[in-house]
Amino acid sequence: MPITDYLERNRKEYPDEVALIELNPEQKETRRVSWKEYSLIQQTEDEPYRREITWRVFDEKANRMANMLIERGVKKGDKVAILMMNCLEWLPIYMGILKSGAIAVPFNFRYAADEILYCAELAEVDVLLFGPEFIGRIESIVDQLEKNRLLIFVGETCPTFAESYREMVADCSSKKPDITITDEDDGAIYFSSGTTGFPKAILHKHLSLMTAAKVEQNHHSTSHEDCFLCIPPLYHTGAKMHWMGSLVSGSRAVLLKGTKPSYVFEAVSREHCTIVWLLVPWAQDILDALDSGDLKISDYELDQWRLMHIGAQPVPPSLIKRWMAYFPHHQYDTNYGLSESIGPGCVHLGVGNIHKVGAIGVPGYGWECKIIDDAGNEVKQGEAGELCVKGDGVMTCYYRNPEATAEVLKDGWLLTGDVAMQDEDGFIFLVDRKKDVIVSGGENLYPVQIEDYLRKHDKIKDVAVIGLPDPRLGEIAGAIISVKDSMSLTEEEVNEFCQGLPRYKRPRKIIFADVPRNPTGKIEKPLLRKRYSVERLVERENEG
Repeated sequence: MPITDYLERNRKEYPDEVALIELNPEQKETRRVSWKEYSLIQQTEDEPYRREITWRVFDEKANRMANMLIERGVKKGDKVAILMMNCLEWLPIYMGILKSGAIAVPFNFRYAADEILYCAELAEVDVLLFGPEFIGRIESIVDQLEKNRLLIFVGETCPTFAESYREMVADCSSKKPDITITDEDDGAIYFSSGTTGFPKAILHKHLSLMTAAKVEQNHHSTSHEDCFLCIPPLYHTGAKMHWMGSLVSGSRAVLLKGTKPSYVFEAVSREHCTIVWLLVPWAQDILDALDSGDLKISDYELDQWRLMHIGAQPVPPSLIKRWMAYFPHHQYDTNYGLSESIGPGCVHLGVGNIHKVGAIGVPGYGWECKIIDDAGNEVKQGEAGELCVKGDGVMTCYYRNPEATAEVLKDGWLLTGDVAMQDEDGFIFLVDRKKDVIVSGGENLYPVQIEDYLRKHDKIKDVAVIGLPDPRLGEIAGAIISVKDSMSLTEEEVNEFCQGLPRYKRPRKIIFADVPRNPTGKIEKPLLRKRYSVERLVERENEG
């Protein structure tokens, strides 16, 4: 069955209960705006920065979206792209695309104009919906985009080169369209992070989407009484698939725009959120604010908050130790996944396994895992190799890229590109990305291990370890270190701290700078390697 069936069930069982809430505290701080154009979206007179919709309205808006697409000639299997910031319209539009039988194609909101055009061409997009933040980017490539494509603007003042979403859906039926969708129908195209160039298009069936929804609800026991706080971008599989636990249980979810620690605590407190998914930098910011006294737990109503979980990147055990010191009653989970495995959940720690913090966990609900060597053979327990996963959430293919597909799909197994090992209890530990491993003088160095060690230093806010070119050793480990606000740190202090590491693992180059992360919290190591490898080569030339 398609996940849209859950939306229709929720409309019948919980028609007048709140489904989605949008909070925009940054807007509250800067200006008051009118949302009059959204006639079916409820708001309070004194809080224009807060909007909400019920399950009935959610489903009606999705149906209007689906019927509008069908009336405009969109057929089953056509591709409809979404280029929007998180907002209350995002999920109804996404679900409406699915109801129409079309394939939903979310775009990264950080894409530059050339990347938008590239992804539209690669995915063979027929319709592109975009928000006001992207008018300039779309206008710069509109001549190329307009060829056989429908451009729809979601916002108040529609540019001349697009059609207005508000006007297009106004007179459309709010009844379910007569479209049959099966598990084997194509449902969505997501894009890889593009760490090796332009992104790859990842095609998933409706079965994958349903798998993600069931996995999330199972792992976190999401009930009808829960309230999920969603902060990461909805274009990414992680945020959307975690929300699908709320869809399955018919429970509320809050879309928070802004990541300040005070925003998070206020949202949890006022909306009585019980489940919060954070990225490592946001959790770190919260802890730093608590340590400094800028944030006080006693100022908020947080007792109902039962679960904090993190995904999208390796989680330093030291961070969770600090978190549990402040929130000893919290359940904790970490989720591992890729867009190729429909986001989070193919491996997860499990809320009862906090004694194994540092591991990514065990195979997720309905998933299989194995670790292989370069020849494709399973390694012995305790040995490092490439993590492979298998389940109904594995992608169909890289769309229009059979060569890349063949490299990562082997007999139903997805080769993740991550180096992992399994301990004696069966828990999987992520060692590093295969392409991030540093080979220094014949020794394999795993940056994540060095990063975890450095993050224990009380002055280090964030760190990234990369390989830098070296004429004698091939590569050396370089540490890019972001120091906590109002603190100072010297290279000598870092080197002294690293005496606790084996000599061959110690960083040979220390760089104090910001650590760039993408919207899902992953360190942008290709950018760092490009930036600092050139500097290292110049430095070596000057030395020689």
